[in-house]
Amino acid sequence: MPYIEAITAEDRQYVKRYILLQLVMAAYERDCRQIEANLKTPAPYVDTIKLAINRVWDHQKDIKKHFRSKGLKVYEQTNTQNGIHAKFMCRGYRSEMELRWEFITAEASVLMRKYLGLDVSKYENNAGPNEP
Repeated sequence: MPYIEAITAEDRQYVKRYILLQLVMAAYERDCRQIEANLKTPAPYVDTIKLAINRVWDHQKDIKKHFRSKGLKVYEQTNTQNGIHAKFMCRGYRSEMELRWEFITAEASVLMRKYLGLDVSKYENNAGPNEP
């Protein structure tokens, strides 16, 4: 009988991406408000960011679909001095994850560029696991 791992590396990747996309979405929304308040012609910039927001939403829907199919749920997120501490469940097993601010900043920056349609190939690490 095959052994089923309680929480896989893929599951952890989905949790990371879920947390990061929430932060990216918040940053885009904050930036839209700042642009609208401070530029004379904000419409083209805001439209571009709104397209990126739609892309994030589409990806977030896929992540939530994976969450439902695997029984994943992030039930607590706490900002700490070092980063974000998240508690989650997967197939009835509880686990925790700490994302450091350095990692969050770097990853969110790349994701924001990606969703804006910019080339992020120079930031990609081809040695790591595939992105969910």
